[in-house]
Amino acid sequence: MAIQNNGEKTARPPQKRFFHRKKFCRFCTDSNIKIDYKTPHVLGNFTTERGKIMPRRITGNCAKHQRELTVAIKRARTIALMPFVTAEGR
Repeated sequence: MAIQNNGEKTARPPQKRFFHRKKFCRFCTDSNIKIDYKTPHVLGNFTTERGKIMPRRITGNCAKHQRELTVAIKRARTIALMPFVTAEGR
């Protein structure tokens, strides 16, 4: 119940409970996927539409593979296989 300014109580609608799925490292579960700077289509799954590297807490990667992924993305950017930044609306 919520109390309004004039002291009346109002009923709130029931809150939806969120189910958080356990995140897992794709590279630990599937050994066929390799982290390599020469495969930008794999690395592109771990960057935002603006070109930023997605953090571990969002992707669910383990620390070891997140470090490898970051190095591979930075190498691919350096040799122009991946963009540093994407222009919006151009």
